[in-house]
Amino acid sequence: MQAGNARYLKQGDLPETIPIFPLSGALLLPGGQLPLNVFEPRYLMMFDDALAHNRLIGMVQPSYSEQIHSEFCQVGCLGRITSIAETGDGRYITSLTGICRYRLIEEVASHKPYRTFRIAPFIADLTMANEDSSIDRQALLAAFRAYLDANKLEADWDSVERASNMTLVNSVSMMSPFGPAEKQALLEAPDLKTRAETLIAITEIVIAGGDDSDTVLQ
Repeated sequence: MQAGNARYLKQGDLPETIPIFPLSGALLLPGGQLPLNVFEPRYLMMFDDALAHNRLIGMVQPSYSEQIHSEFCQVGCLGRITSIAETGDGRYITSLTGICRYRLIEEVASHKPYRTFRIAPFIADLTMANEDSSIDRQALLAAFRAYLDANKLEADWDSVERASNMTLVNSVSMMSPFGPAEKQALLEAPDLKTRAETLIAITEIVIAGGDDSDTVLQ
């Protein structure tokens, strides 16, 4: 997996512990780009420390349901800081490039104001192919188009048509305005084909029922 100027090819390229950035409704996937507006002092310190070390941050969602018996969802995505700018008013405008998903193992004691965890990375994400011929690309495009039409939105269809299956599935998953449960389901899909099928199913449910996406998978 290429992220900015770095390549991550094996488990030895990844840290055993990472700082985590909990953010509800935020979805980072391998190869994807997640823009962030960082303003809390503890997370400004986190980004400063990451920039001085390995530039790696773990995105994860806080628990969104009573059915999740922990403070955080157990699966998140590791990202590399690939752009960052100071705003002049104490904030960072930054972007993370997704590397691989991970599972939280245990919290590591730290004197820092942010949280640090030991993780088990999903190593298969590092070698994920850009294309998967088993994906029903036409069904995915049809669902995406129907969603845009239903919400009177537009897309750059020339860019969409040129995108690889992995880029298309992950980009649409990340940009979709679904709730935390739907975003987590897309993150935890075991492979690209399942993620595409999940994305199509959620989109069709939302379009057909006009439901609040926060409740689709509750």
